[in-house]
Parts: sequence; C-alpha cells; structure tokens
Amino acid sequence: MNKPDRLPTKADFAHVTDWVFDLDNTLYPHHVNLFSQIDRNMTAYVSALLSLDPVDAKSLQKQYYRDHGTTLQGLMIHHGIDPNDFLEKAHAIDYSVVPADPALGEAIKALPGRKFIFTNGSVRHAEATARALGILENFDDIFDIVAADFVPKPAGDTYHKFMQLHRVDTRNAAMFEDLPRNLLVPRTLGMKTVLLVPRNLEYEFAEVWEKTSGEDEQIDYVTEDLTGFLTRLVG
Repeated sequence: MNKPDRLPTKADFAHVTDWVFDLDNTLYPHHVNLFSQIDRNMTAYVSALLSLDPVDAKSLQKQYYRDHGTTLQGLMIHHGIDPNDFLEKAHAIDYSVVPADPALGEAIKALPGRKFIFTNGSVRHAEATARALGILENFDDIFDIVAADFVPKPAGDTYHKFMQLHRVDTRNAAMFEDLPRNLLVPRTLGMKTVLLVPRNLEYEFAEVWEKTSGEDEQIDYVTEDLTGFLTRLVG
C-alpha cells in the first residue's frame, strides 16, 4: 500500500468539527462479517424475484452492486422493485454477532463536534448495529439510503444532500469508510479521509474492486483499528 506509514496526531484533525462514519465494515471491523447475512438475504431476494438459481442470482447481485453502488439501486433501475420491501428483507438478520465496543463508544463521544452515520443501508439497520455496539447514543443523526432518495454512495449528489441537510462545512469534516471509491467525493470536497481495512489487509469477504491499492490517492489515512485511531485524536 503506497500510503504514508504514520499515525495521526491531534493537530492533523484539530480543525474537524463534523465526523462522518460509514456503517458496515467501518464502525465494526471486517472480521465480524455481519454483512455476510445481508449478502445472503440479497441473493435470496434476487433468486426469488427473477427465478434464478443461487449462483446466477449472486452473480447478478454482485454485478448490480459493482455497477450501481448497491444491489438495491440495480434492482430498482432494471426491475422496478419496491425498495422498502427489499430493505426490510435484506436487513432481517441476527445482530447478536456484533460485539459491544465500549472503548469505541468513549472515543466517539470524546470527539469534538457532531457525529453522523452516513450509510447505504437503512436507519433501522444502522440503529440496530450501533445499538449492538453500544455506540448509538453518541451520534447526532443517521443519513441513510432513504434520505438519499435511494441513490447510494459514491454518487456525488448523495454526498451533497447529506452536507446540505446538516450544513456541513467539508473543510472542517472527516469521513471514515471501508470502500476506497466512497472516499473520492469527500476528498474532492476537502474532507479528511480515513479508510478502514481488515486486520493485516486480509480481505476474506471482499470483491477485488473493494480493496485498497497504492493508487488510491483519495485516502489520507489507512487504519485497521478505528478505536485506536480515534483515541489518538482525543487522548
């Protein structure tokens, strides 16, 4: 990875007053693999909708995810599905696999300014996940795929909707994400960008295009430990 091998200092983020966090594989680490349950549900949905066998359904699901930002967006464009029905079925999962993380909660609470969850999932999913982590009460708001009119990151308009809604000055904001392409717009808007990666860069459950590389110039910092990263900024 062609990135500066350095840890952040408080001074690097001293100007930040708005802290924006993606949800899945960001607020909890990759190895928790909560998203695998959602992935199975989405494959089952595509299979039932289009009468496809599981292998073909998964292939089409991943194609839509890659091409449109979410499987949901692809299904809406090509098949006119009800997005609310899809979200309800996709997020019918067991959240007990998410371990409570009081240290992360304390680190987020200590950050100066406002904190947001900005997710391509639903508010219900974000609340359930953050509640399992024990960090829900530390956020000012959740901006989800419904608030984005079902147009997911990395679409520029979706970031602008979020920024306008909450009157975020991007020059004083930071974005935490697990997908490199979702940091392109934040970086062009002047935000500090932080990429969350798996431990030892062991991408067990990721597509090739989801992984970082030395060419990801939109990334200011890379970390596999969100709690440790934030603690350096407030400690």
